Amino acid sequence: MARIYLVDDSTTMLMSLKAVLEKAGHQVMTASDGRKGIELVQKAGKPDLVITDLNMPGMDGITMIRELRKLPTMRFTPILMLTTESQQAKRMEAKKAGATGWLVKPVSAKDLLAVLQRVLPRAGAAAGR
Repeated sequence: MARIYLVDDSTTMLMSLKAVLEKAGHQVMTASDGRKGIELVQKAGKPDLVITDLNMPGMDGITMIRELRKLPTMRFTPILMLTTESQQAKRMEAKKAGATGWLVKPVSAKDLLAVLQRVLPRAGAAAGR
């Protein structure tokens, strides 16, 4: 079971992703924008994985990733960008900010869980250090 933080301004998206992840046995906490995502990490502790939207009010996903990567505990934590955007320039900007991967909405439960299987073993190993 992994501890996963979801950051998205869409309540529907948060509920949908949370249901899929919890059904797969993961512990899920949510935040509605980048600023609240950072607060979640600061208050609830380091997650095994963060999944964030790109376009959110207050603080977007790329800015949040940049800020999270400044925290010593978050340097190696996988962060996935899940967005409707598919522009290569945005992908490169997210990667430069520290995103581990990029998923385009809508993502099926099967595809989401397949990506998690690829990134979570590293997170579990890092969490055990």
